[in-house]
Amino acid sequence: MWQKLPYNFLIAVEAIYQNKFRAFLTSLGILFGVASVISMLAIGTGAQQEILEQIRLLGTNNVIITPVVEQEEGKVTEEEDQTKTEKKRFSPGLTLTDCESIENIVPHVDYVSPEVVVETVTIRAGLRRSAKLVGVTSKYFDTSDFILERGNYFSEYQQENSLPVCIIGNSVSAKFFPQEDPIGKRIKAGNLWLTVIGVLERRHISQSNIQHLGIRDFNMDIYTPINTMLLRFRNRAVVTRDDIMAAARNQNDTETLTAEERNYHQLDRLVVRVDEVRYMSTISDVLSRMLERRHNDIVDFQIVIPEMLLEQEKRTRTIFNIVLGAIASISLIVGGIGIMNIMLASVMERIKEIGIRLAIGATQLDILLQFIGEAVSISITGGIAGIMLGFMMSSGIERFTGILTIVSPISVIVSVVVSVSVGLVFGIFPARRAASQDPIVSLRYE
Repeated sequence: MWQKLPYNFLIAVEAIYQNKFRAFLTSLGILFGVASVISMLAIGTGAQQEILEQIRLLGTNNVIITPVVEQEEGKVTEEEDQTKTEKKRFSPGLTLTDCESIENIVPHVDYVSPEVVVETVTIRAGLRRSAKLVGVTSKYFDTSDFILERGNYFSEYQQENSLPVCIIGNSVSAKFFPQEDPIGKRIKAGNLWLTVIGVLERRHISQSNIQHLGIRDFNMDIYTPINTMLLRFRNRAVVTRDDIMAAARNQNDTETLTAEERNYHQLDRLVVRVDEVRYMSTISDVLSRMLERRHNDIVDFQIVIPEMLLEQEKRTRTIFNIVLGAIASISLIVGGIGIMNIMLASVMERIKEIGIRLAIGATQLDILLQFIGEAVSISITGGIAGIMLGFMMSSGIERFTGILTIVSPISVIVSVVVSVSVGLVFGIFPARRAASQDPIVSLRYE
């Protein structure tokens, strides 16, 4: 059998060559089917890569707590004849005390990272640029897997004594220290000069991730110890509600107050690192009840579990990709049916040729291998052309729609295997029909 295979395959190729246009039309179904499958798998792989990047940016095993600025509103009581609002309770907002309590009380919490963000202006050597000054602890750099390019993280001494030091993002280093090592140099943030003790590695963040995840461009951030931030820049905890309302009365209209003027939270964010993923949902419930009690039954915070949100998004995209892949696979089935149809027609056209081959000594196996070879050759040719078209389609999708596409080697291998399988499956029936022809009847066929 193996010795006859090359000879019969050459006969099949010669038959295809004699009917080039028909073979081309037959292979179009496989071509577009394979191209569709490759492009759909490329979209799915790209979506998977984006989700992994988002998880890396947000940090694994993190529960994020953000403040909610409470609005000036309340329930109207019947005793006040619906003319006065219910007296509002006082909430201290998110504070460092909350951070310490969570770390000391809640089980399965590795650490808690507080964060305060201030819009500021950065100045050095005649250069000026707006930037964000971020007050953090040294644990912050573990929450999102930051990597230090050079220098050191904050020491306990620097944090406890509120020293004017900072760690800068890679873009800040490139802009303000283009030709020198920034370590040990000073940079002015707002009204305070900070000594640079470290530079972070560049983090590649797409614009879509910045918008979709609500994160900053970390490369342009300047980080300082949170105690330095609260002591030397801003501490909202020392501003009381009376101060806020007094400011509102001075403006005669509370609606004119900005969100920053209404904000009474000491912290802008808390990131709670949980030791195991399976505890995240339970711990988020515990944190919600705990903070509600500490804030005098006022829910002025929001708890987000990015891992679960991204897992949900991953499942949604997976289902979407399966549907798209199934739709694309229909093209392969249609292409296979087209091959079978054309091969059946070819058998009817070439009955006399089959009879001649059988009469001069060809076996039924030779006829079977010839027609299977024709079907497989057509499907493989369409598959190879489909792979090239799939690469072009994937590139076009990414270029014109902005959707990340990644053509993986697995998708190419799957496409080749599928195209060969389609040729075999849909070519066997016509090949068996050709091999079963009676040579005497075939020779008399007109």
